[in-house]
Amino acid sequence: MENMKIAIISGSSRSNREGKKISLFIEKLASAKGWQTTVLDPWAIDFPLLDKTYEEMENPEKKFTSVHDTLSDADGFILLAAEYNHSIPPALKNLLDYYRTEYFFKPSAIVCYSTGPFGGIRAGEHLRSICSSLGMPAITTMLPISKVKESFNEDGASIGGVYERRASKFFNEFEWYLEALKNQRTKGVPY
Repeated sequence: MENMKIAIISGSSRSNREGKKISLFIEKLASAKGWQTTVLDPWAIDFPLLDKTYEEMENPEKKFTSVHDTLSDADGFILLAAEYNHSIPPALKNLLDYYRTEYFFKPSAIVCYSTGPFGGIRAGEHLRSICSSLGMPAITTMLPISKVKESFNEDGASIGGVYERRASKFFNEFEWYLEALKNQRTKGVPY
């Protein structure tokens, strides 16, 4: 289904992060489906450590309102998580925790990655439970990316097209959930 609005939430805020390549890769594939994409990058947004959620702020700064608007308008979310010590990057958790109702009844899809052979799967499993708690259920299929430094060019293309092929099932399943939950939201939500 075209005309879906997708917020791509990048996880890492390290200066030498590999996530930039993954973000470009995912943005290209999502755009090829005809979806409108917005990348939320914690490095660029520069949120402080959480003190008050967006709902608790009396006069939120523009950067908080801009992210709120992007999340509220989105039909679904693709979350990119590097694996840091068997979990997700703190910048990703911090960004996610500022918001809540913006995620409700919209699907999420998890792309996890690491420099090692397991593709950040432990971070992906941790992120799945966080997404559930935030009201944006994660699709069953994850897209784990192993040996990320060796697997992608700087322009976000995988070496030999390996991950473009692997991403097919991931994107097809996400599209199914996007359509299903968007149709249900038009009928109302359970509360």
